[in-house]
Amino acid sequence: MTRVKICGVTTPADCDAVVAAGADAVGVIHGVPVETPREVDADTAATLVEGVPPLVTSVLVTMPTAVAEAVDRIDEIEPDVVQVHGGLTPAEVGTLGERVAQRIVVAVDPESVDLDDYAKNADALLVDSVDADGAGGTGETHDWERTRDVVQSLDVPVILAGGLTPENVAGAVETVRPFAVDVASGVESSGGVKDHDAVERFVGNATVSDAEVTA
Repeated sequence: MTRVKICGVTTPADCDAVVAAGADAVGVIHGVPVETPREVDADTAATLVEGVPPLVTSVLVTMPTAVAEAVDRIDEIEPDVVQVHGGLTPAEVGTLGERVAQRIVVAVDPESVDLDDYAKNADALLVDSVDADGAGGTGETHDWERTRDVVQSLDVPVILAGGLTPENVAGAVETVRPFAVDVASGVESSGGVKDHDAVERFVGNATVSDAEVTA
């Protein structure tokens, strides 16, 4: 069954709604050099992560420029998993994995020439539509058939992100067959504010066929 991560949670109420909807993972964004309404400060990130219940995975989404910076951030927030966007080379990702207990997910462009190298040094890859800074959350889809080829060619789990919504996620899953799907802006009523109904529909539609997608 395809797993679901809801990213960019900013409040305890939204975190509770994501968990209640049946999501497998909650993403909290902290320490990114790009402007986004979904970033929270360190204290809020730690509080949100602490509020994720057992058997649901808390994910710190961050953009470190050095391994030491990432380690300090991880030690402060204490998530279950770390999702790294931009900044670190494949070798540095490997070093980070050796220095922390958490598993490491690396966000990559499906056209990246470093896919194999990142796959060798990370526990999973998140294939996203990224901007010039290497950040995701663009709300733009990419070539799902290309991502399907990535899924089939790599031995690590692949998470699909980029422009997903309750309306298109079932088709994306059918096409790509990823380990998991990841959404942020596609389930929001406004920037950084989750639409709880959309979250529930997204989680449900991620595990059904196109014909069963709810309106």
